[in-house]
Parts: sequence; structure tokens; C-alpha cells
Amino acid sequence: MELIFEKSQKGKRAASIRPLRVGEWKYKHGRHSLNLPEVAEIDMVRHYTALAKETYGVDTGFYPLGSCTMKYNPKINEDAAALKGFMGIHPLQDDETAQGCLEAMDMLSKLLMEITGMDGMTLAPAAGAHGELTGLWLIDEYHRARGDFGRKKVIVPESAHGTNPASAAMSGFEVLTVKLNDEKGVNLDSLRELVGKDTAALMLTNPDTLGLFEKNIKEIAKIVHGAGGLLYYDGANLNAVMGIVRPGDMGFDVVHLNLHKTFATPHGGGGPGSGPVGCKKDLAPFLPKPIIKKDKRGVYSWDYESKESIGRVNNFYGNFAVCIKALCYILMLGGDGLKEATQTAVLNANYMKSLLEKNFMGEKGRYCMHEFVLSCEEIKKATGVSAMDIAKGMIDKGIHPPTMYFPLNVPEALMIEPTETENKATIDKAAAVMNELAKLAKTDADSLKNAPQNVSIGRADEVLAARTPVLRYKV
Repeated sequence: MELIFEKSQKGKRAASIRPLRVGEWKYKHGRHSLNLPEVAEIDMVRHYTALAKETYGVDTGFYPLGSCTMKYNPKINEDAAALKGFMGIHPLQDDETAQGCLEAMDMLSKLLMEITGMDGMTLAPAAGAHGELTGLWLIDEYHRARGDFGRKKVIVPESAHGTNPASAAMSGFEVLTVKLNDEKGVNLDSLRELVGKDTAALMLTNPDTLGLFEKNIKEIAKIVHGAGGLLYYDGANLNAVMGIVRPGDMGFDVVHLNLHKTFATPHGGGGPGSGPVGCKKDLAPFLPKPIIKKDKRGVYSWDYESKESIGRVNNFYGNFAVCIKALCYILMLGGDGLKEATQTAVLNANYMKSLLEKNFMGEKGRYCMHEFVLSCEEIKKATGVSAMDIAKGMIDKGIHPPTMYFPLNVPEALMIEPTETENKATIDKAAAVMNELAKLAKTDADSLKNAPQNVSIGRADEVLAARTPVLRYKV
């Protein structure tokens, strides 16, 4: 479609601006034209309406990104966050005038502690990866406070999310990789060889990135704790166990959450996200400043006085509106509703997996949790059609592709998460499309290698787009 600049015609305008009643401000480096497009109002409206039709999101269609948990965001959450008392708040106003907001954040913190089995919680981190960084700082400070300065190694499994080793490295730790066993869980013998007096933590998500539950989690915790290390829970997959089992009860000491993944606040488009961090009581004194406290009169205030805290991790206290949306979601569903959401997410994933196993490789004969990983390796060997080609073919069919080529230990991977918010008809349709594409690969591979063809932008050069992106229009 044409860009708004290409629609521009000199002399056209969408609005009449009143003459200035103040003096013209002159830029010290001279006057510069804004180079705004000149179009009529109707042209502008039609242009942006057409752009909106090109946008794909959870509100427009099935969005099965594995690990990302792209589920529907209830509009009541948006309404709650937009209430005047929340929307009109300012981070610098006096505590006495923000009691409702402080109470809401305290309430959310306590609910998240209950859901995760933790004793302390901070809402300050602005995103999941920021939460990882914060959690690792807590772990580092915990060891330092005990005079244990040699713990500089963090262990991650082969199938870990990429942010795990990245966050550990950014925190100054050396990253070690623990091998997987035949069941794709942590290899206990490999773990025993890696842990020692230099182990700070093991970073793990359960279920793991393959969507499989780590049944040896208690033994894993025993091994890590026995070596003096801590267990860190990557909350990316909490949507698979929320309301069923708590990370704290599995043996985890620190957990970060992704409110945009588990608690249905908007996800994608650059944010804002939110990555609260919870911890057991031994680490609670090190939580970031400020913390919310409540006195005997029931009055809330900020406490900046903690001498053991790792300090501030955000200018103020997290993305407040996102926290309100998550609080609304939790209160709306309640404990039984959160449990049902988890059960439905697991049911949907296993149902969709069963529909696709005939045409795609996967962990056959095993139940998955909220997501599952398929492999197009056999399809590629037989036809030359890759996971990327299948994904591009899905775009032509009006379905957003799943996560591709992740985890890295599965060749030609497609990682799928239908979430609890999709119904059977949607899942049936999506599975039928994928099975149709798998069969098409055998009869007309070229059509998939040239896909997508029915959208405004065809097959892009991913390397060129990543290295030399065109991000602005040259007038």
C-alpha cells in the first residue's frame, strides 16, 4: 500500500490552524521544515484505517506463539486501569493522597506471593528480563551478605530461554550449561558434576521450554541447595501450573513473573510489560527499594530505609497501570478461576498436539503442559520445505505463525501455545491449516517456499531486514 508521504499533494490539508497569538519561536540552528505529508482529512482517515486492517493481534486472530503466551486481554482490565483514581496518579505526590493505589499494589503483591509460594515480592521490575536481572542481584547479594563471595557461576539447562544466560552474564556470573536426559529433563548426573562451592544458582522454568513438566524438581532442588546454591524460577511458563502447584513448594527460592504472559495484560508492541520478583524470607531483606509498608493505623507509605536492599531498579515503582490490569484479572477469576484457566490451557495444548502429531515430529506418547514443540525436520528432508516455509504458508492462510527455531536443541522447531482463551473451533481450524500445509509440501513445495503471496509484504530477506532496516521515509 502507498505510504502517507506518497499520497501527499502540495496545498492539501486535513485541518485549518488558527493564526498564532504568540511570537514565533526560532530554533537556534535555523528554521527547519517538518516535512509533514499534505493530505485531506478523508485521505488521512482512510490511510490509517487501512493500516489498522493490516495489523494482526490477539483481538484479530489466533496467535499461537510458544513461550510468549499471547492470550486475550479482558477489556474489564483496561477499564479498571483507566479509572480516574488510577489514571490520574502521579509518582511524586504525597503518600497520604495515594492510599488507594498503594493498597492496590500491596494487594497484588500479596496475591502474587500466594500464587507463587513466596514470602516477599517487588513490583518494581519493568519487564520479565528486568525481573531476571533483579532476581539474580538478590541472589548475589544474599551470598555476599553471608560472606560467600566465591559463588560466581549460574547453571542453565540446554533448553533455557535465551534471556537466562544473558541476564546471568550481565550480572557478572559465569554461565554453565547442564545437559538434558533422555526425557528432555535436567540430567541429574550432569547437574551433580556442575554444582559446587562456586554455584550461585540454577535457573529453571517448570514446565520447561519444551512444554514438559520436570518431574525430578524436588531432587534438583535438593542437589542445588545441598551445594549451597539457590533455585531461580523463570516464570515464563507459570501459565501451565498457576493454581495447581507453586514454585515455592517445588523448592524455588526466587521467581520472576511476566504479568503480560500469565495475568492477561497486553503483550507485544514494545510494552509496557511488568516483571515482578518474589523470593523466600531469607532473601526478602534484599528486595529493591522502596517497599510498601502499612502501619498500625492501616495507613500505607513508601519505605526507603532498608540498609540491606540491593537499591533501586526502577525510577519509581514499576508499570503501575499494568499491575492494576493484573490485579483486576486475578480478582475477577479468583483461585478457582485461575486453576481452571491453567487446566484449560493444558487441555488445549494437548488437544492441538494430538491433531498435528501425524504430520509433524514431536514428543509423541507424552502429555505436554501449556505448550508443545513440533519439528519439521522430516518434512524438510523429504521435500525441502522448512519450518520457516510452513510458517510463511500459515500467514497466507490468515493465521499468525508459532514461535520458530526455538528451542535451539530441536531442529526445524515450531513451538505452539494455544492458551486457554481459544475455543475448540479455532484450534481445529488452525490444526487443519497446518496439516494441509504439511501435505502441500509434498505436492507443491515451491508454493510454500515463495509464501506468503496473499499479503501486502511478501517473502522478506530476513538478514537484510535485520542488518539494514529501513525505519524512516526519505523525503
